[in-house]
Amino acid sequence: MDMLINGNFIDLDEKISVFNPANNELIDTVPFATRKDAKDAINAANAAKKSLENISSRKISEALYEVSQELSRELDDFARIISLESGKPINAARDEVKRSVETIKLAAEESKRIYGETVPLDAGIGGKGFIGFTLKIPLGVVGAIIPFNYPLNLGVHKIAPALAAKNSVVLKPSIQAPLAALKLAEVMNQYFPPGAINVVTGKGSQVGDELVVNELVNKISFTGSVETGTMISQKAAMKKVTLELGGNDPLIVLDDANLDEAVLGAVRGSYLNAGQVCIAVKRLIVDQNVADEFAERLTRETNKLNMGNPLSPKTDVGPLIDEEAALLVEKTVNDALKQGAELLCGGQRDGNFYTPTVLDKVTPDMDVVQNETFGPISPIIRVNGIKEAIMVANGTRYGLQASIFTENIRHALKAAREIEAGSVMINKQSTYRTDNMPFGGFKMSGMGKEGIKYAVEDMTRTKLIVLNAGN
Repeated sequence: MDMLINGNFIDLDEKISVFNPANNELIDTVPFATRKDAKDAINAANAAKKSLENISSRKISEALYEVSQELSRELDDFARIISLESGKPINAARDEVKRSVETIKLAAEESKRIYGETVPLDAGIGGKGFIGFTLKIPLGVVGAIIPFNYPLNLGVHKIAPALAAKNSVVLKPSIQAPLAALKLAEVMNQYFPPGAINVVTGKGSQVGDELVVNELVNKISFTGSVETGTMISQKAAMKKVTLELGGNDPLIVLDDANLDEAVLGAVRGSYLNAGQVCIAVKRLIVDQNVADEFAERLTRETNKLNMGNPLSPKTDVGPLIDEEAALLVEKTVNDALKQGAELLCGGQRDGNFYTPTVLDKVTPDMDVVQNETFGPISPIIRVNGIKEAIMVANGTRYGLQASIFTENIRHALKAAREIEAGSVMINKQSTYRTDNMPFGGFKMSGMGKEGIKYAVEDMTRTKLIVLNAGN
């Protein structure tokens, strides 16, 4: 597939190979873009700003609705591409496309709700006789960088609000899974001016770095690792920056919890997309009074999961994105076992696949729970009561989302107040997300919020107009 710059689909002699993680077969190739290609895309986006500003909000909204309908018509094709390039089970891939359709519709709606406000200038000294009001105007050029795990929906979460606010976009998808983003560009290019949407495939050291340092880019919206996010924040200078970084999300189970719901939440939260989700459940913090029963139930349900071909509707857990990722998960689990953790099920690697794994007797200082383990791992940490549970939950550098299962409203509200995370789910696992909710973490999990309304707001500037109306 070709990349998109200034309304034209561009191929290059040098290629990046895209492999199917399930069998390592070559799926396709994409252009290996250079820094010059990134500059060309940025220049095209900068030139397209005026064209977008001259389009009415109604027309922007209609164009986004057209894109959502086209995406819906091509749902099966998009889902197959996502499954092939990322290893995501086909049912989950279909869900990602459905979410993307809804996300674009939400952006279409928000494009008509970008309001300024009147300012009561006469409330201040010297304000009598003056009328003030604000306008929300586009930032200009948005640089967007996304990882492999949600190759369509994460791109939509950056492109759709940018266009809704009449900004142009340069998107750099993951070189491991760029195909869904390029197909999205084909669809969107039909409805927006040349240069409004640009998708450039290349390495972060070239394309991504140019987006971060180029003075024509007004905002960087990045989803990825803490290390890269930290580097971006240091190099972005005066740009607006939204960073959606790693997570180490806890699921607390108190002794009064509904264990059926808690186990279901743990299974869904730990193994979604083989655990390769920033808001996946990565730590199970369980009260010691119910830990034995919880561990037994969780192991039983985990063993029911089907691991295999992502294109099969019967598959629950697919491969990790590549062998390097699988090897890292294998090492992390083996290190935990050496440090005293107990293996209840799983713990086996086969190429890029890693079996869903339950670990018990995990301690809060182990690497498997101190760092973000991007794999299908359920580590159980036993605690004594809610106070210790919250202390353990807060005991990492991350603070993206968290969850607690309890029937005690006081305990639920205590956790909601005291857990250091951008979102706290009560009786629902941390992978819960609707595409209109404010999404973003605390501490090293990032800065700023996504969710269409909130992203649109952050992709505008406020201009004050003052009219001297006389005395």
